[in-house]
Amino acid sequence: MKNIKKGELITTGKAKSLYETNEDDFLIMHYRDDTSAFDGKKIESLEGKGTINNKFNAFIMEYLESESISTHFVELLNETDSLVKRLDMAPVECVVRNVAAGSICKRLGLEEGIDINPPTFEFFYKDDALGDPMINEYHIKSFGWATEEQVKQMQIQTFEVNNALKKLFSDAGMILVDYKLEFGDYKGKLLLGDEFTPDGCRVWDEETREKLDKDRFRQGLGDVVESYQIMAKRLGVI
Repeated sequence: MKNIKKGELITTGKAKSLYETNEDDFLIMHYRDDTSAFDGKKIESLEGKGTINNKFNAFIMEYLESESISTHFVELLNETDSLVKRLDMAPVECVVRNVAAGSICKRLGLEEGIDINPPTFEFFYKDDALGDPMINEYHIKSFGWATEEQVKQMQIQTFEVNNALKKLFSDAGMILVDYKLEFGDYKGKLLLGDEFTPDGCRVWDEETREKLDKDRFRQGLGDVVESYQIMAKRLGVI
């Protein structure tokens, strides 16, 4: 869009900041180099991470739009900024798991790497102070975080994303292990919001099962940005 100007800072998250614009319906999402894990207990700045995540998210969002999945993404503005629609976000994270990894292994005593067929779906309440506790659709409806219809649409759209992205990553020699999505209302329509980057998903090399995502930071494996770049190059992002 032409003549978009960055305004006042609205909010700063763990790795992104949102800014007002001169258009009420749009915001600027700024990707920083900050990296955090364990609900903000481990924090570090990794040079180049903001740029790669901004471009990665733009690629994924545009791909999902081509698959008839509506998102808040509008366009890339520069290396670290994207223009997005202003959403009324539900404080809910939607998680799909195709392979056992992370918290589900701890909760259920599963061995990491077990294929999950059919994939599982989980809701979490977005609150770092509480550790993003797991919730269900009854919590969401009872506390007014989303309507019954929005809950259904979040589930449907999250699985539509899974169908689209599993193949995209597989064709690039990678396994989409799991990921989280967030949704919000835009003028009465539920849209995919926030981001889809290596910060919010787990992706392994298909042959070696080497971890290419944020687990490299969580587990101290190193080469975090370099692994993000590997993912981006395989997908054709960069």
